[in-house]
Amino acid sequence: MVGQCAQHKPFGPLLLIHLCLLHPGASEKPHPTPRLPAEEAEPLQGIRGRSVELACGSGPAPLVVLWSFTPLGSVVPRPVAVTDGVTFKVEPGASALGIVSLQNSSLVMRELREGARGHFLCQALHASDDQLHTTYSYFTLAVLVPVSKPQVRLSDASPVEGASVMATCTVREGTEPVTFAWQHQAPQGPGEVLVGVKEPMLWLDPVNRTHLGWYMCSARNAVSGLSSDRVFLDVVYGPDKPVVTVEPLGLTEEGFWASEKEEVTLSCLAASNPPSHYVWLCDDTQVHTGPTYVIARASRAHAGLYTCLARNSYLDTRSQTSVQLTIYYPPAGQPSCAVLPAPAAVTLLCTWPGGLPTAQLQWEGPYGPGPTFPSNATWTLTAIGLPNGSVFTCVGQHPALALPALCRATLWEPPQSPTCRTTATVGDQFILLSCEWPGGAPPATLSWFDAQGRPLGGSSHSQAFHMLRAWGKLAGREFTCRGSHPLRIPDVQCQLQLEAPQLTVAEPRVSVLEGGEAWLECALHGGTPPIQLLWLGPQGQQVEQSTSKFVLHSEGAQLRLQIQDADPAHHRGTYQCVAHNAVDNSSRSVLLEVLSERVAGLCGYPVPPNVTISRLTYRRHRREVQLQWAIQGPGNLTGFLVQQRASVPGPGAGAWETAASDIEPESRDRQLGGLDPGVLYAFRILALNHRTTGHPSEVKTPVDPPFSAYPAVLGAAGTGMVVATLASLLVFQYAARHPQVFPRMEMPTSTPSSDPTPESTDDPVNVTITVTATP
Repeated sequence: MVGQCAQHKPFGPLLLIHLCLLHPGASEKPHPTPRLPAEEAEPLQGIRGRSVELACGSGPAPLVVLWSFTPLGSVVPRPVAVTDGVTFKVEPGASALGIVSLQNSSLVMRELREGARGHFLCQALHASDDQLHTTYSYFTLAVLVPVSKPQVRLSDASPVEGASVMATCTVREGTEPVTFAWQHQAPQGPGEVLVGVKEPMLWLDPVNRTHLGWYMCSARNAVSGLSSDRVFLDVVYGPDKPVVTVEPLGLTEEGFWASEKEEVTLSCLAASNPPSHYVWLCDDTQVHTGPTYVIARASRAHAGLYTCLARNSYLDTRSQTSVQLTIYYPPAGQPSCAVLPAPAAVTLLCTWPGGLPTAQLQWEGPYGPGPTFPSNATWTLTAIGLPNGSVFTCVGQHPALALPALCRATLWEPPQSPTCRTTATVGDQFILLSCEWPGGAPPATLSWFDAQGRPLGGSSHSQAFHMLRAWGKLAGREFTCRGSHPLRIPDVQCQLQLEAPQLTVAEPRVSVLEGGEAWLECALHGGTPPIQLLWLGPQGQQVEQSTSKFVLHSEGAQLRLQIQDADPAHHRGTYQCVAHNAVDNSSRSVLLEVLSERVAGLCGYPVPPNVTISRLTYRRHRREVQLQWAIQGPGNLTGFLVQQRASVPGPGAGAWETAASDIEPESRDRQLGGLDPGVLYAFRILALNHRTTGHPSEVKTPVDPPFSAYPAVLGAAGTGMVVATLASLLVFQYAARHPQVFPRMEMPTSTPSSDPTPESTDDPVNVTITVTATP
């Protein structure tokens, strides 16, 4: 290669090919860059700060690929990168385009810069049929710039209503075209509202109070879109003419009225920004400053002409409104309605005294209105023919009331019928007869009568009581409570008959085995409440819930006595179920027999055969034992019971605990777990024939199985456990007997010998191990 290509040999063959592709030919005369027609160049778009990849053709991999770049407005290409398929080189000046790299023959630019706008040329050298030829790929790259965050500026942030305001939205950068949109949010508005202007400038001419609020613009181009921060436009205006309201609201031809002794609130509101300052005048005398004037307790002295002055301190403008307040004197509270019973009639009462002027009252009912009365209206009606639920309304008219004041009375009879019951009082010395028939208007009238129809005391409304002294002749006596109501014909009644308690027991004789559980059941079948149920023991003492081995179960009218772990010496005998009320007492007896287990065995369940333990060995890590046993002699059995306890040498062994109780009668072995390796246990086994047990077996402690590698457990709970390992001693013994196996093991002696006599391998070696256990 000659000419210009030959001058760059110091840069290596790869750069040499690079330059020769840019300047083909051997002469030093520069050649123009080959170009395609403009319509053949592939237009591409990239986004600043992102990545773009330009692919150099397709087909088989080229020998050499050269990328060059021609900026916009220039005709001189600049080398960017070159590769021979194995290595590649990027020109340092290519950093103006972004972070440039080659992936195979494709040009990759990350963090794209605006300097990458222009034309890219890919020249690829291919070998085909032992000939070299070059292919070209052209790209026109446009780098788009995202729009920056818009900023909003107001020509006047606090204009006076009627002035002109211009809002400007600007962006620092962004590829054109950029479109704009405006949003407005009022201080109390539901949300942002599009203004409809799509220009960077928003004119408010003239500005008014509806324009007050936050403004925000958004800018968008083909790449991105952003919104500005909110800017507040504070429109200054007012004050408008004040609007005065009075609560409670009462209107007259002159203005407002209010009731004496009521709280009266006068409120003034004049639209203004900034908010108005208010001053209240009463007959040209200042009485308050602020938008609300509260008269805590109105009186006639508060009547007059009230004027509200409103002032805008920013604009120094004023406005005012005046109203007349008149004080009226209605009767206090509300009308009061009542219904009183009368013979075959009802009397309606409506009262509402006081007031200026006096209130006018009138009753209105299902058959029309009644007469009108001042302050007090009384109306008597025949109850015959009045339907249940009839509503009567007392209407009170007064100038101080915007609406009539009402009270209502509803005539209705009590539901159902009277209810009678008895209650014992003062230690059952008295019986209280109670009769109730609640509800109704007017309320029902109740009276007590004896069996001969003679009245017992006077009558009362809704409830009636009569007290009787408890004595032995009350059983069987009857009493009647009679109830009357204007709307209920004829009268209704309820009756009571005093009765002594009636008792039954489930079984008069109950038998239970010694140590078993007995149930004594007693049921109440009648009697005048309240009734107390209790059990008395064989010695006549009352059985309490806290008494040992006794449990009481109360279920409705039943009282069951549960006796646990029955003992003949303490529990057998006659028990009394006693019922007591204010009329009389009653009782029933139950005989409890507690049978000894030995007696029961002779009668029903023979004593089972005896059992002996044939084997008791430890298993895994001394946490389990394997128990085997055998039975001695004939006898019936239904299972076996295994017991265990901690066995401490000497007196003081632990109590026996059940280790297994669900062992089938045909079983002869059982594996027991859950043991503590540091505790020495003792076991015994018994045969069972239902509830009859045989004699316990002998007590044994478990031993290690043959050839067990586990150490023995020394001591008991509370002492340390010492493990003696004999392996090293056995090795020492074997080495002493067979020195030819361990030739280097020498035994130190007090007198060296040059020719020691070997010992017989059959002679025993005595080894003494001393183990000391420290508590």
